Amino acid sequence: MTEREEQILKEEAELVAHVQADFKRRQEERRSIERGWQLNMNFLSGNQYCDVNSLGEIEGDASGYYWQEKRVFNHIAPTVDTRCCKLTGIRPKLAVRAASEDDDDRRSAKLASAILSATCEDCDVDGAISAATVWSEACGTVFYKVIWDSYAGNEIGKTFDGASVREGKVKLQVVSPFEIYPDTLSEQSIVNQPSLIHARAVPAEDIFAAYGVKVAGRDVEDYPQSSAHGKFQRAVKHGYEVVIERYIRPNSENPDGRLTIVAGDKLLYDGALPYVNGESATRTYPFVVQYCIPLAGSFFGTCIVDRLIPVQRAYNAVKNRKHEFLNRIAMGMIAVEEGSVDTDELLEDGLMPGKILVYRQGGTPPEMLTLGTVPSEFTVEEQRLEEEFAKISGTSDITQRANAFTSVTSATGLQLIIEQDEARLNVCYEQIKSALKGIGKMILRLYRQFASSVRLIRFSTAGDTLSPTSFKGSDITGDDVVLEADSDINMTPARRMATIYDMIDKGLFSDENGRIKPAVKDKLLKTLGYNGYTGGRDMTELHRQRSAEENAALKEGGAVELKEYDDHAVHVEEHTAYLLTEKLTGEQEARICAHLNQHKNKISEVKNEG
Repeated sequence: MTEREEQILKEEAELVAHVQADFKRRQEERRSIERGWQLNMNFLSGNQYCDVNSLGEIEGDASGYYWQEKRVFNHIAPTVDTRCCKLTGIRPKLAVRAASEDDDDRRSAKLASAILSATCEDCDVDGAISAATVWSEACGTVFYKVIWDSYAGNEIGKTFDGASVREGKVKLQVVSPFEIYPDTLSEQSIVNQPSLIHARAVPAEDIFAAYGVKVAGRDVEDYPQSSAHGKFQRAVKHGYEVVIERYIRPNSENPDGRLTIVAGDKLLYDGALPYVNGESATRTYPFVVQYCIPLAGSFFGTCIVDRLIPVQRAYNAVKNRKHEFLNRIAMGMIAVEEGSVDTDELLEDGLMPGKILVYRQGGTPPEMLTLGTVPSEFTVEEQRLEEEFAKISGTSDITQRANAFTSVTSATGLQLIIEQDEARLNVCYEQIKSALKGIGKMILRLYRQFASSVRLIRFSTAGDTLSPTSFKGSDITGDDVVLEADSDINMTPARRMATIYDMIDKGLFSDENGRIKPAVKDKLLKTLGYNGYTGGRDMTELHRQRSAEENAALKEGGAVELKEYDDHAVHVEEHTAYLLTEKLTGEQEARICAHLNQHKNKISEVKNEG
C-alpha cells in the first residue's frame, strides 16, 4: 500500500469517526423529545400507566394499592382515528400555474400538471399522505423524502455485462421523526438547518447492493415498541446496520453542499448534494416536513396526543374509582366482631344467599355496612372530561350536541355551525397542503434534472382519452405549483353537489342562449359522479386544438389550408390570441395574419350569403 493510499484510508476513517460522533451528539440532544414520542405511542396503543422518570426513561407506574383497578379506557385512539378519517378526505389536487400568457408557458404548465398527475398516481401520494398523517398525529412531525430512483422506470438499454439500464423515476418515501436528527433543535425551518442527519436501519445485503461495500451486520434496535403489563422494549432487527446520511447545505466551503453516508465503520459515499431541488436551481435537502401543529422556535412540532395525555390520566382515574365504588356497593363490606365467626370461611365465600352462618354464642352476627350510592360528582366529572377530549382534539360530533342547536332551523345556520366545528382541523389541513406543494415542486425539479432523454407520459385530453405525449426535462420551464380551487376541507361531496346545483339554477354554466353546452354538461356529470352518462365531445375544444396546431405550423413556416369543417369564429379567436401573446418575428406575424384574414373572409362570405 502506497503512502497516498494510507493517507486516503486515514482521512476516510477520520471522516467516519466524525460523522458517528456528530450522530451521537444529536441523539443525546434529542433524547427528551424522543421520550415524549415514545410516551405518545404508548398512550395511543393503550399502555397508559407509564411516565418519563427523572432519568429521562419511560417506566411503568407502580403506585397505589394492590387492590386498586388500573384499567385503561382509551379515548386517545378513537380520537386520533376520527381526526385521521376527517383528514383523509383532504386530498388537494396539484396544478402548475403558467409564468405568463405566452403559449409556450401555458403549454409547459399544462405538461408539468400532467407530469404531476401521473407521478402522484405512480408514487401513490394519497397513500403516502395517509401514512404520514398517522405519524404526525402520533408524534407531531413527519417527513417526506423525494429522491430519484435510477433503477426504476422503463428499460432503455443494457450495459456491457448485461445489466439493465432504466430511465429512472421519482420515488417518494415517508420518513418517521425517529430517523431525522437536525443540527439544532431551535431552528424551525428545515431549509435553514446547517446540516441534517437521516439515520435508519438497513439490511447488510441491501447496503452491499446499493453501494458495493460489505458490512458485517449486527442486531439493531429500531422504533420503540410497547407491550402489555408495563413492559417497554424496542424491536430488534438482526443482520442490519445503521446507515447515517449527513446532509450539509451549500456554503462557502461546499458550494454544492455535501452528502456523507456512513454504515458501521465504513464510508459509503462522500460528495456534493445529488439533487438540484431547491429554489432558483440550487441544491438542498430532499426532505419535506409535515406538522400536526407547528411549535414556535422548535424544529419538531407538537400533536394532539401531547395535550390529551393529562385528560386521559384523569379519565382513567375517575372511571376506575367509580368502578371501585360500584364494586363496594355490589359486593358489600362486612363488619365482623373479632372471634365471632370463621373469617377465613367468610373471606372465601362471603355472605352468599342461603348460607348457614355459624357465629359464637353471645357474639354479634356479621352485618353488611351501608355504603349509600355512587356520588354524582363521578358522573359529572366523567362527562366533563369526555367533552374536554372533543374540545381539545377538534373532533366534536355535532350530532352528539344536537340539543344545543335546537333553536337553529336554517340550513345556512347549520352549515355555518358545521364549518366552525371543522375549523379546528384547518391548522393540520394547511400543513398537508404545504407539504404537498413542496413535494410537487421537488418532483418537477427532479424530472428537469434527470429526464435528459425523451420519455412518454399519458394524460387526459379534451376528449377524455389518454393521450401519449413525449417530453424532456428541458421542457419543464416552470414549477409554480398551486392547489386547485375545489380542494377544500369543508367541501364535502354533498356540499359540492349542492353548490353545483345552485350554480346551474343561477345560469352560470349556460351560454347566451340559456343552454348548457354538451362539453360543460359532461364535466358536470363527471363532477357529480355520473361518468357513465357522459360521452359528448367538446367540438369547440377540438377546434381550439386544431388552431393551436395551425399556429405552430405557421410559426415554423409551413403552409396551412382552410377546411370546409373549420369553425372560423373559433379559429379567428385563437389566432388573434396567439398574435397578442406570442413573441413573433415580422415574417411569422405576416403569415399568421394572412391566414387569419382568410378565416375572416370566410365569415364575411357566410354572412353575405345569409
